[in-house]
This record gives sequence, C-alpha cells and structure tokens, in this order.
Amino acid sequence: MFSSALLEPSIALLPAGDTWEDFYSTIGVTFESFCNEFTGSWQFRVVEALKSVGVKTVTYYSSAQTANIQRCNHLPTSSTICLLPAPRVYRAIVRKMTHPHPYLGYWGTLEELFGPREGISRKFFAGLKQAAPYVAQSVSLLARQIKRDNCRAILCQDYEHAGFDRAILVGHLLGLPVFAIFQGGVRDWNAIGRRLRPITMRLCSGLIIGPVAEAERVRKEYGIDPSKVTQIFNPLSKDIWEDTNRRLARKKLGLPAEAQIISWHGRIEIFKKGLDVLIESFVRLVQGRRHPNIHLAVLGAGPDSEEFMRKLEPVRSNVSWIDRFVSDRKFIRTFLSAGDVYAFPSRMEGLPVAPTEAMACGLPVVAARASGVHDIFIDGESSGGIVVPPGDVDAFAQGLGKLLGNTSLRQVLSEHARYRARAFSMEIVGPQLREVLLAERLNPDQC
Repeated sequence: MFSSALLEPSIALLPAGDTWEDFYSTIGVTFESFCNEFTGSWQFRVVEALKSVGVKTVTYYSSAQTANIQRCNHLPTSSTICLLPAPRVYRAIVRKMTHPHPYLGYWGTLEELFGPREGISRKFFAGLKQAAPYVAQSVSLLARQIKRDNCRAILCQDYEHAGFDRAILVGHLLGLPVFAIFQGGVRDWNAIGRRLRPITMRLCSGLIIGPVAEAERVRKEYGIDPSKVTQIFNPLSKDIWEDTNRRLARKKLGLPAEAQIISWHGRIEIFKKGLDVLIESFVRLVQGRRHPNIHLAVLGAGPDSEEFMRKLEPVRSNVSWIDRFVSDRKFIRTFLSAGDVYAFPSRMEGLPVAPTEAMACGLPVVAARASGVHDIFIDGESSGGIVVPPGDVDAFAQGLGKLLGNTSLRQVLSEHARYRARAFSMEIVGPQLREVLLAERLNPDQC
C-alpha cells in the first residue's frame, strides 16, 4: 500500500468521445447513477490502479445537456468527476442532428447524422460533421479546471480522435505533459484529425500501448521514437480476485448445477464481438450431441440485442441470458465463477479486459486472435487459452469442444490462466502507470 505520508499528485483523465451523454445515455446511465455506483469502464480500473500508488485522478467530460460546471465525488473510487458544459457552437450543431447521440452517428453516413442533404447544403453539413468533434469541448474551460485541480499530467483515452488533439493543445497552454493510453481506436474517420495526427502524435509526451502490433503500427505510421511507447496492460478490478464458490454462484444466478457452462460477457454487438461465431459454434456443439449437457451463459446488453435473441432461437433452452448492462464487478465475479470455459470470439478489440477477468476467476479461454489477444496469451495454452483465427466457426467450435471434453486439460489451463492474470493486477500496473505519467519510480519502502 502506498504511504499516505507522501504527497498525492493529481492526473487529469480525458476519456474519448465528444460528450458524456453520447455513450452513457444510450445505455440508460444517468449522471447521478454514474457518480454513485457506476464502475463498468476501463477508466475506473485505471483510477483504482493510480490510487493504489498514491495518485489522484480527476476525470473531465463535456456535456451538451448541462449549462453549468458539475462536479461530483465518484463514490466507488473516491475520485473526482467534472462535467463541463459544451460550447454554444457545438450545441447548435447537435440541434441539427437527427441522431440524438452522435456516438455511433459520426461513423455512419451524413444522412444518418443530419438527414437527407443535397448540393450546397450537403457540403455545409459535411463540414459540420468534420468540425463538430473539435468544438465539443471548450479548450479554455478545460484548461482552467485542470489548472484549478493542480494536475501534473494529462492522460487521454486513445489518440486517434479529436479529443487527443485538443489535449495536446491544453497541455501546451498549461505546460503539462500529455500521454495517451490505447483502448482500441486505430482509425480516425475525421479528415481534420488525419491531417493533425502526425503533428500531435510527435508532440505528446508518451504513449501507453498494450498490444505489440499496435505499438509497431504507431511507430511506423507516425515515426514515433520507440522510447516514447510503453507496454502496460489494462488493470483488473480488485473485486475480481475475491473467491466465489462455483456451486453457490450457479445457485444464485439460477444456472444448472451439473451442466458444463460456456460463459461470455460484454456489449451485445454481433459483428464486432463475434457473437455470430459464438452462436454458430454453440449450435454445432449442441446438435453434435458429443456434449449433451452444455449451457451458454451470457451477461450484457447492446444495440444488437434483438438480433442476438433471434439467432439464439435454435438453442434457446440451452441458454441463460442476463439481458442488461452490469457494472457491478462483484456481480461479474459471481457470473464468471459459475462457468467452466470462457468464450472470446471478438473480431475487433483494443487490449481486452473481459478474457483477463475470466482468467482471474480460473476460467480457461477460447479466444479469437483479435488485437491484444496474442499479448494476453503470449504462450498459448501455457497462458491459459486456446487461440484461433477470428471469424472461424470450425476452429472456435473445436477449441470449445476440446476443453469441454477434457476435464484435466481444463484444470491445467485454469491454473495457467490464474497465474497469467496476475500480470494485469493493480499491484503490477499501478507502479508502471505512476512511473510513466509522473516519471517517478516507487521504492519498496513507499509501498
């Protein structure tokens, strides 16, 4: 534990996105509930990791739904959340949008965001689409709040978006170092950003990138000095390590006591998360009758929930689905502890946390080779997982069948998984983050 006698510095944390409501309003989270109970985000695991080494964080969001600065104490982590009113020009642009929250709309067509447009009007709104992310947050207001909070560095989620460019400007105004932590953003749709990024990437103080392949892409594409890139994994919540009895977990969740359970949790996005591969693989296992007592347990909700329900129809009696967004890490621990095998069929990820949470709970994993997966299962089965090509139903089904049909192999991979998951613990990640962000290495007597 970090010594309380030492001065606690503060870090400004800037999540990706344009406004707070673009994402959180789409999953039914109010700002009040966000402050009082929400923990289901990478940012709060980073907050906890930094807190464990005596570093405070202040998280800054912009909002088009508030006219005044709102500050709250995030109860689960005791960190500060600061919600800043979006500039008037951005509010004016939002009022022209047909999509209530542009979180997904920016990646879609102009018509999806602003409705049908032709001629000069189309060119005008195409310009608004490009400019909107750059005026979503007031640079001067953000700079004043960061200065007020006496932050010593800025940490930005991802670097392929307008918020990163804005963070570089704020850092320059305040004379603060700016870092970015990779969470999956590898391509900016915005033409303005693509022109600015080679400049802002070189101006940043450092990049925290888990996947080796992404670090190599950044170095090649932007000519970044390798010394500015550090590999640090996403930390796991402390709650995920608590022991939970499997039989009691199944009883609590209403899952069949004697079944072999395949588990998955996350946001229901069929293509990105590879849920079509998971369902097809599970259908084959059920219909093949080699594993007569298998069950699929799913936790999560998302934009493709209705389609997901339709795809599950052929095996609905073999599936339990908790169809809601859950941020309670202890509940997630109970859910994962009820399983025998964890399925991770994603096609697109950054450095995923879901499989490492499952590993910490002792589940062997069958994972598609999405970004970051190789870095987690660096030694394959010796790291606790079977890794297969993304989108390959045959290989994914075979991997699941291999584990379901071999109890001793499951037990061996379970132990490997628990051991490998320690690399993602707060005790490992916290000191690494502090050393990069504050250029301060902890001595043993400071812990």
